[in-house]
Amino acid sequence: MSNLQNTSYLYGSNAVFIEELYAQYVENPESVDPEWRKYFASLGDKASDIVGSVTGAAWKPNDKRIIGAMDRTEIAQQKTKAASTQNNVDVATDLENAIKAANLINAHRTYGHMYVNLDPLGLLNPTYNPELDFKTHGFTEEDLEKNVYLGGTFGVDHAPLKDLIHYLKCTYSTRIGAEFMHIENAEERQWFQRKLEATAGTVSITKDEKFKALQDVMEAEQFESYLHVKFPGTKRFSIEGGENLISAFEVIIHNSVEYGVREFVVGMAHRGRLNILTKVMGKPYHAMFAEFKGELPFPEGMEIPGDVKYHLGNSSDINVNGHHVHLSLTPNPSHLEVVNAVVLGKVRAKQDMREDADRNQVLGVLVHGDAAFAGQGSVMEALSLSQLKAYHTGGTIHLVVNNQIGFTTSPEDSRSTLYCTDIAKFISAPILHVNGDDAEAVVYAAKMASEYRSRFKKDVVLDIVCYRKYGHNEGDEPFFTQPLMYTAIKQKENPADIYADSLIADGLITPEDYQARKQKFKDFLDAEFAISQGFKVMKADWLEGSWSTLEQAQINRDEVETGIKLKLLKEIGAKLCKTPPDFNLNPKIARQLETKLQMITTGKDLDWGIGEALGFATLIYENYKMRMTGQDVERGTFSHRHAVLIDQVNEKHYIPINNLQSDQKCLLELCNSNLSEFGVLAFEYGYSITNPMMLTIWEAQFGDFANSAQVVIDQYIASGEAKWLRMSGLVLLLPHGYEGQGPEHSSARMERFLQLCARDNIQVANCTTPASFFHILRRQMHRNFRKPLIVMSPKSLLRHKLAVSKLEELAEGTRFQPVIGETEKIAAADKVRRVIICSGKVYYDLYEKRAELKANDIAIIRMEQLYPFPAKYLADELVKYKNAEVIWCQEEHENMGGFYFVEPRIEKVLSSINHKCKRARYVGRPRAASPSVGYMKLHLMELAKFLEEAFKNN
Repeated sequence: MSNLQNTSYLYGSNAVFIEELYAQYVENPESVDPEWRKYFASLGDKASDIVGSVTGAAWKPNDKRIIGAMDRTEIAQQKTKAASTQNNVDVATDLENAIKAANLINAHRTYGHMYVNLDPLGLLNPTYNPELDFKTHGFTEEDLEKNVYLGGTFGVDHAPLKDLIHYLKCTYSTRIGAEFMHIENAEERQWFQRKLEATAGTVSITKDEKFKALQDVMEAEQFESYLHVKFPGTKRFSIEGGENLISAFEVIIHNSVEYGVREFVVGMAHRGRLNILTKVMGKPYHAMFAEFKGELPFPEGMEIPGDVKYHLGNSSDINVNGHHVHLSLTPNPSHLEVVNAVVLGKVRAKQDMREDADRNQVLGVLVHGDAAFAGQGSVMEALSLSQLKAYHTGGTIHLVVNNQIGFTTSPEDSRSTLYCTDIAKFISAPILHVNGDDAEAVVYAAKMASEYRSRFKKDVVLDIVCYRKYGHNEGDEPFFTQPLMYTAIKQKENPADIYADSLIADGLITPEDYQARKQKFKDFLDAEFAISQGFKVMKADWLEGSWSTLEQAQINRDEVETGIKLKLLKEIGAKLCKTPPDFNLNPKIARQLETKLQMITTGKDLDWGIGEALGFATLIYENYKMRMTGQDVERGTFSHRHAVLIDQVNEKHYIPINNLQSDQKCLLELCNSNLSEFGVLAFEYGYSITNPMMLTIWEAQFGDFANSAQVVIDQYIASGEAKWLRMSGLVLLLPHGYEGQGPEHSSARMERFLQLCARDNIQVANCTTPASFFHILRRQMHRNFRKPLIVMSPKSLLRHKLAVSKLEELAEGTRFQPVIGETEKIAAADKVRRVIICSGKVYYDLYEKRAELKANDIAIIRMEQLYPFPAKYLADELVKYKNAEVIWCQEEHENMGGFYFVEPRIEKVLSSINHKCKRARYVGRPRAASPSVGYMKLHLMELAKFLEEAFKNN
């Protein structure tokens, strides 16, 4: 034989078989076939190495086996049987055929899904992979009638090759295309093998399940058709062509409830949303019809803009087999797939609130479009959270409504992979592909998906390959771009009728039964349509459940007291500076803690780190829970936090804030995130809209990194309450400040957040003292409403000698000051010639420049909060200097920072107090295209120039 023939059986999939046979040879060379003896004798490996590689370590024996888990005794028995077979083949031939069969089986497990007929339109032929051909693996036509050893696969020891090929095609290339061989975990792979091979591809569901599937798909189709007739041309993003999505949804809910799930959080884009809202979520059909007629989905007089029908969420309670189950559909914008991580955050929050550490009781279900699943980076970011400790939810079930098109873009132009679901393989998620017209395959695959998630607590994907009956929306003309596809669709019978015909052919229903079902549901829709006339929503879907103790915010409100008794502050502060006696603390951090303890003891010169820590710790002490994630949050990007201390010998973690009391109930959950902004911020937003009693914080490594999550900021954080009546108390910490570090490490783009400010929707702050930051953090939880808080947090100020506070500024009777007036002894108010209004770090540049120039006739006012704009507090300060010139000074460029936002508001304040100065003059860096210069020399030149201008005489 040639060298190639000599080594063909050493294909990687047979490594386990070869190792076991080699180990047998090492123990007793005479026990193996002469051909194998000859081959093994040529190897120079030590016997101990071979045996060790097969048996595994003492603490973890190697349980790998080839097909049918054949052990050495079975191999010997097989040889005996082989010698007496009718064909009288020798042992070597039998073993070689067994290896070929193993390769063939492995090929079908790996590639069989490619030959499943998934396209209900019949336009795409299955991809035949040569690996599925028995000839590829060395068999010939003459071998088809010969027995091959299978070792228990498909329940038999031997079978003719032709029967094996038939079984493999039935199992892996008929109705369900299963991708699972990419999963690293052997137990999971074997679970799928057993599930699929035990039935050899038979899709078996009960009679009741068949009737339920028919009812689901029929009602879905009927509702869409009804809307099409009653409201022709109106956008609704119909599910027609993919109606079996509803069947899959119902199966997942009912099966998962049997596995212990009691709450479902759902996220999906537009297509099919109206059907999910009504059929699955329980929104009354008459309420939906009323919205189509122009009625509001919330009570009149709420003065909110709302959103379109196919963006809205809903929640309901249903009974499933005697179990109370809560369903919630998360609202989402048109930005595809942005809802994914929001749902994950909601699921995690609900699990934590239920103390569901095993992740059994709350399940996330995400419905995706095919083009979006393949194309949107948010999908990868959300998937990547699946097994991380701070974001794990016990697995999500992903349903892909695969319309085989993205708006007008065909698959070959919208992805570089065979399937739209291939992105899920990077987290080893199993993927099940089914034909959207095959109702029973959809049901069976959905059952398998829900069982897998329950058993392994990991993500699973069900790809329902279907089509959309109309264009991207009902007013679109699809024949412009896909004439062949839509010619096929126009001639096609709908999935409900296809399945009904199947059940009629099986004798389970009659045509009359089916028509009666359709007529009954049509009568129901007619009745609901009649009720919708004049229907108005009388109650808003918010401030219920966990939010029932909160209220809608009042725009004109006073600051709440957020100070703490001085004695308690000192007690808590001291505990923050201590570690267990046996804890091996880093020497540098030990010195830092000693310094912080001195600050607490003397009550002087508290730096930013201790101010922040006291803010966190006092909330924890008051039984508020906290959650903080982001890149490097445990240490802090600039090493100011060190909230998580790491033993220098064994790397054990110690969190002082979580050790304030022996019976402490509330903890700070603090975790470094993966290198993600979009996915992580969306997750934390989802968490914040679910649990109002948890202070949820996301910190960017640098403020401008929030750019990567701008969609989340625009579509959820800034507008979520206005569109969907969903409050959030999420805090964003965005390091901001010009220190000559270049364009990408200077600006948190304050101007972008200020542009989003309207109707008291968010808070934007740029604090200058640890006390200010302490109070604004505590204010988040001490008010009876929730609003997102955006903080331009410092970098150089973390250790600035002037950016310090006294402990008494945090004590009882104190509160957040939106505006801080002049704090130094300067000239009398009527002698002040200029007032400089500023915000953030530039205050200290101005302070030091004034001291250098001894310009005591200039007052400096700090605006700690830019929005809601503190007009009253600013007026109280400006009225003191009615004869002075007023300027606004910022370190950002003129077209950035706060100037364009504050200038008209300052003008209004000046007018209200009849100030001599009518408008604030701008002082700062000139307009620019880039956030900052890239060289320290240029940075210092710019700084010196605008500081000089701020203080020069007129």
